[in-house]
Amino acid sequence: MRRWAFLFRPGWLALAATVLAFAYLCFTVLAPWQLGKNTSTSRENTQIANAVDAEPVPLTSLLPHQDSAAPDAQWRPVTATGHYLPDAQVLVRLRVVDGVPAFEVLVPFAVEHGPTVLVNRGYVRPLEASKVPPIPAPPAGTVTVTGRLRDPQQQIPGKDPFTENGIRQVYSINTGQVTALTGVPLTGSYLQLIADQPGGLGVLTLPHLDAGPFLSYGIQWIAFGIIAPICLGYFLYSEIRVRRAEHAAAQGDADGADDAPPPMTVEQKLADRYGRRR
Repeated sequence: MRRWAFLFRPGWLALAATVLAFAYLCFTVLAPWQLGKNTSTSRENTQIANAVDAEPVPLTSLLPHQDSAAPDAQWRPVTATGHYLPDAQVLVRLRVVDGVPAFEVLVPFAVEHGPTVLVNRGYVRPLEASKVPPIPAPPAGTVTVTGRLRDPQQQIPGKDPFTENGIRQVYSINTGQVTALTGVPLTGSYLQLIADQPGGLGVLTLPHLDAGPFLSYGIQWIAFGIIAPICLGYFLYSEIRVRRAEHAAAQGDADGADDAPPPMTVEQKLADRYGRRR
């Protein structure tokens, strides 16, 4: 049992616990995280590809009620007739468009015989790096707009909405958060205007179809989760081989010591010495 006692030393226990914890995280957290992002990206790319040449449909066919959402129709072009609610305008700060900082401008839009949907009018550039520029008001009265349906974004933890100089600002396009901020009920999906629309500002273009590195990252984490325990097993096997060799060598030395003749006495040494001379 002494040969195996090293396995219970704090150093080995800590190493084994670290390797097993790392492998567990690879399979349960890191790989699913990257593979989930790959699935989400692939789904969005498919929706974009299907929507590029699709003909616009009435918004009310996909969002018939105030509590409607259309996650399966993201990026689908739709048309809506109604009027803007400019008093409930909200800005999205810390956005980047074409590599340059921007504000995106959100305004609720009341659809005739339909729900109220949040409309992303587009973007404006800040003044002096961070100041809100003058923003043209949307047209009054009834207008017809065309845009693409979008899924709401996740709220950013620790980034709460605020009002500065009478301007409401948020950090993500979350329809529930905008509803709470403005008091205007909104559908789950929102509308992003395309070019040349009433009330439109700087046009937000379709993203590039890029699957990204998420699939390869996910496979790498799975590989790391497999390799780490194998390496631990190899080090353990190597340690056992070394200890077995040391034990065999020590046993051989002990056996050799038992077979050796007993040491000669002084009288025997003298007799042997003088006997050889004669």
